Amino acid sequence: MIESPLSRRSLIRTGAGVAAGTLAASIMPSAIAATGAAPVPAARQRPAKPLVIGHRGASALRPEHTLASYAKAIADGADFIEPDLVATKDGVLIARHENNIADTTDVTDHPEFAARKTTKTIDGEQVTGWFTEDLTLAEIKTLRAKERLGPLRPESHGYDGRFQVVTFEEIADFVAAEAAARGRMIGVIPEIKHSTYFASIGLPLEQRFLDRVHASAYLRTAPLIVQSFEVSNLKWLRPRIGDLGNVQLMQLTVPGKVRPADLAAKGSGPTFDDLHTPAGLAEMATYADWISPYNLALIARDKDNRLAEKPSDLVANAHKAGLLVSTWTFRPENYFLPADMRSSGGDGARNPEGSIAEIRRYLALGLDAFFTDDPAIGRKAVDERA
Repeated sequence: MIESPLSRRSLIRTGAGVAAGTLAASIMPSAIAATGAAPVPAARQRPAKPLVIGHRGASALRPEHTLASYAKAIADGADFIEPDLVATKDGVLIARHENNIADTTDVTDHPEFAARKTTKTIDGEQVTGWFTEDLTLAEIKTLRAKERLGPLRPESHGYDGRFQVVTFEEIADFVAAEAAARGRMIGVIPEIKHSTYFASIGLPLEQRFLDRVHASAYLRTAPLIVQSFEVSNLKWLRPRIGDLGNVQLMQLTVPGKVRPADLAAKGSGPTFDDLHTPAGLAEMATYADWISPYNLALIARDKDNRLAEKPSDLVANAHKAGLLVSTWTFRPENYFLPADMRSSGGDGARNPEGSIAEIRRYLALGLDAFFTDDPAIGRKAVDERA
């Protein structure tokens, strides 16, 4: 089944080349020094033009969170690539959008793992499937990735079974190699997934993340933005990244009167709507550098699924609070586009022109970055604006 682009669960589950040095010039105050060490980035310096973030790589064209997906995103001009991070049973950080891997790997084809199927409560929801924390890295490496949206993305679907699940360490080495080959900085924007849940089962993610960053020469120097829908882990990270001048923090949000998972577990604290108020944004600016709301929090859709004429004031208010602003996620298929930007094809038809039109409506608000499943389209939307 294809998720509705407007469903509450889908909000949280789903949220031309670049010249050498463009990224470094965008978020760093000077060019990379002759020694090869990256300079400290200016705090919350707005980029010269909006940054294109490859959402799970180029997930419209290759199975998400594979090296093939990241490679395609980089080749198509992404400024950043995004690995979502979860943990294996033996505590290794790997790239999967969810710890339930039923929809993104061929685990169902492995009879040796049949008994591992189970039901768990994750972030307050019951979920049935196979979970990364129940398999060791060696077991995960026997699986192959597949396209989550199946027939809706036939090109990506055609690569099912070809690529392995990769670790954060492998991603860092791969991006470092791509950056060296292409002569440009490539940012990494990892999302720490289900932080409160993983801590509750004895697999906290944040220190593991910091350990991997410190172990990687590339991650210690390249543009690195850490995202989370939760609040407490970003606040925990803030004082611990002081020696990493290349790292910024991003608060992900959705519209609604729902608390982030860590605050919901405590039974108190602001809702996402509260975070979107001027007071909430001012508080956010004490621990985060970026806010990245779901795009409907910026421009809603009307009853006919068309983009509303009047946007919210969230971008302007976030900038007033001193935050940089991103949004997620732009997808090129008709199914995900506003009704007034769809083509005459069916739900699965690729519609680059419609996607560019949608992205540009949002760029007009003054965005500093955006996530897209198809970075080539995002690159064109940014670089060919009038």
